[in-house]
Amino acid sequence: MFYYIKKHWKINLLIVFLQILFAGVSVLTNVVMIQMTEGIVRLDLGLFLFWMFVDLGLWILYTVFDGARSWAKSKAKLLMNNEFRADITASLLKKSHSEFHSQQSGEYLSRYTNDINQISSLAWDSFYGIISLGAQVIFSIAALAQMHWSLLAVSVLVAAVMINAPKLFSKRVEKLGEECAAEQAKAMSKLKDLLAGFDVLRFFGKSGRFIEGNHEASQQLEQPRHKLTYQQDFIGEGIDLVNLFCQMGVNLLIGVLSIKGIIIQSALMGGGNLCGTIYGGLAQFGQLRLSIQASKPYFDKITVHSGEKSLPEKIDFFPVCKSLSTENLCFSYGEKCIIKNMNIRFEEGGKYALTGPSGCGKSTLLKLLLGWLPDYSGNILFDDRNAKGLTPEEIQSQISYIEQDVYLFNTTIRENITLGGDFSDEEIEKAVKNSALAGDLESMPLGLDTPVGEDGSALSGGQKQRVAIARALIHRRSILLVDEGTSALDKKNADIVEESLLKNPELTLILVSHHLSPERKAQFTEVYELEPAA
Repeated sequence: MFYYIKKHWKINLLIVFLQILFAGVSVLTNVVMIQMTEGIVRLDLGLFLFWMFVDLGLWILYTVFDGARSWAKSKAKLLMNNEFRADITASLLKKSHSEFHSQQSGEYLSRYTNDINQISSLAWDSFYGIISLGAQVIFSIAALAQMHWSLLAVSVLVAAVMINAPKLFSKRVEKLGEECAAEQAKAMSKLKDLLAGFDVLRFFGKSGRFIEGNHEASQQLEQPRHKLTYQQDFIGEGIDLVNLFCQMGVNLLIGVLSIKGIIIQSALMGGGNLCGTIYGGLAQFGQLRLSIQASKPYFDKITVHSGEKSLPEKIDFFPVCKSLSTENLCFSYGEKCIIKNMNIRFEEGGKYALTGPSGCGKSTLLKLLLGWLPDYSGNILFDDRNAKGLTPEEIQSQISYIEQDVYLFNTTIRENITLGGDFSDEEIEKAVKNSALAGDLESMPLGLDTPVGEDGSALSGGQKQRVAIARALIHRRSILLVDEGTSALDKKNADIVEESLLKNPELTLILVSHHLSPERKAQFTEVYELEPAA
């Protein structure tokens, strides 16, 4: 938590300063009330009016400082929440392909939304609350000390007890916070899954399952939050009870001192308010500390900060490799062996096809080459460099991949092709032509600026694959892996795309296909017929 507070120390220092001013003015109003009451006791109208106007001025300052600190807190939370989201992104980028896909996207979405809401409430608001309450308690104790030393001694003693009391419950609250974060992430994932399958459930008359699933997910979201909240409140009520007895004790002491004439009698009213500020503040202080403790699991999910040097910025990629090969490559999914002692070599500029029955390891081989499946034996070599010694970024600088299930972002065709890169019109036109996408664009009034919809819902399956091929071509990776990438195209367009890929001399093509005609096979440098591992 304090990483983010230190990161934006200027705005947070301003908030601390404003909180102190606000607390000081708040306590002064109680001191002024004592003097106003003293004017009434003495029947001195002038004294009463003087302190009343002082009180009015203090309340004006109170309002100004309150408005200023509210603005500053809102600004600081905006900055720190954005920083936290950037660190979530950085932490995701540090994950390997298998680590990233070990969790559902709904859980990641929960981090960007629910986790932010939780830390905003549990961490930032609690931190600022502690600063404000701490200042008020200190000023109030100082005000009581001006009345009599015994009030100071009792206040300090009780303050020590109440500050340390929450430590007894901190581990319990932290555990509840962890459970709350985990359950809410699962609920978000369940909701995302239900929404994605909305059409399927409605089509098959399973609306009841959609309703029931949403209800279960809602319960899963709210129940842990409820449990965390009521247990925090229960602990807080216990601390409030201690606070009540302490406050009554100090009021009794003030009353005795007033009756004996040691302090002015009007101190009873203002002194009682000061005691209320001290012990009420200490009680809230304990609850706020527990809230900060409950926020710890959300911060523990951050494994790297976006500003750290460990994140890759510019990488000195190694030159385009002349060959890509495997040596005694073996891979299994659990107990099932998929690839066994595979030795294959792909030369720069060559065109290669992988064919064979389902389950023989064609798609698995592509994922191994991409570095997505690290738990293999044997070697994958980029020239003489072992893939196990390369970073994912270095491998991805060499390889582009077109899979069967193409994903498109909810933006335009142009943005899905360029991915925000700076390409000339000629480069875009060439990629569009070589992907057989030009004919589709002619029938679209907005052409390249046509929105594709969520996950490309506005395009056909074939159009989505043509966009993906254009995307791969324009980014000029030296090696292109195609996993049934033309399967959704009609024969004419499939031929156009494949001819374009086969005739590109700068491209090393590795294409997975279940079936190739004899004429097409003849155009490949090598066709590898894979067999299921024995």
